[in-house]
Amino acid sequence: MSIEVVDDYRGILKNQCPVIDVRSPDEYVKGAIPSAINLPILNNDERQQVGACYKNEGQSAAIRLGHKLVAGSVRARRVSNWTSFANSHEGALFCCWRGGLRSRIAHEWLAEAGSNIPIVKGGSKALRRYCLQRIEASVAHSWLVLGGRTGSGKTLSLRLCSNALDLEQLANHRGSAFGGDIALQPPPVSFENALAAALLSINHNRPIVVEDESRTIGRLALPDRLFASMQNAPLVILELSLEKRIANIYNEYVVDGIPSMFTNALGRIRKRLGDARYRELLGLMEEGFNTGNKESHLQWIHSLLTNYYDPMYDYQLEQKSARIIFRGTVDAVSEYLEEQVFNG
Repeated sequence: MSIEVVDDYRGILKNQCPVIDVRSPDEYVKGAIPSAINLPILNNDERQQVGACYKNEGQSAAIRLGHKLVAGSVRARRVSNWTSFANSHEGALFCCWRGGLRSRIAHEWLAEAGSNIPIVKGGSKALRRYCLQRIEASVAHSWLVLGGRTGSGKTLSLRLCSNALDLEQLANHRGSAFGGDIALQPPPVSFENALAAALLSINHNRPIVVEDESRTIGRLALPDRLFASMQNAPLVILELSLEKRIANIYNEYVVDGIPSMFTNALGRIRKRLGDARYRELLGLMEEGFNTGNKESHLQWIHSLLTNYYDPMYDYQLEQKSARIIFRGTVDAVSEYLEEQVFNG
């Protein structure tokens, strides 16, 4: 049987080609490309059994055991899942760890059911290698870094820019000050794969705008060399009044926020705040969330900005002062960034 093999990794990532990842759930959860869905040929327990058999008795015995474990109605359900996905996603591909036996058996079973879809050459391992190469190549791109105090609306300004990379969105995190639950972030491999795919979707021949980030976004770390490139890039500072920043934080984060996320985040900086200020802010937070008192929220936001985040950011910005090329309001910064992107 002839099997079509695809090695256009750039096209797969850039065009978000639908990929049926037939690895076990334990393998998949460690990382995959953004357009992949996990429809395994072996579940975790079956893979463990087959792997032990392969180690003790060799490949032929392991293949026989795999066919025995995935037979009858079990096999029919898995093939049905692949068929449904392939029929509803034009251009679907099969992928396993190295584009080997599992992909080929899945292809064979699906072909027997009347569908024929290609296999990703080299599998997830080859896609991962390509993603790392794209990230490595990105250090040579021209970067513009958008900075500003907490609550300045940097993310919104970034999303209005025509050639920008939203690292917080890729990391599924809403910023260091009022970020989301880190438990909902993707694994590091998936984050880096998504970063590579995003890099393929923007114009790398023009300056790329990113938000001023620390090395880590939640629990995820930016690739070292990419972070170093960003740390040497020109810096544009968005300036907004304290009152507007407080309003931004309240409206963007607090109104529909989950109270425990705020109290937990506050607890993580308790030592830096000092016990007295921590208890004061916690009391205001709890009062605001328990009673719906907006004024209580505005008070703790004001205190946290002026006593913690602003001094910390101002100190960090002082260390970067030589890189600052522009400061201004939201409109002025947006106009300046667009000029730089199109004329850069």
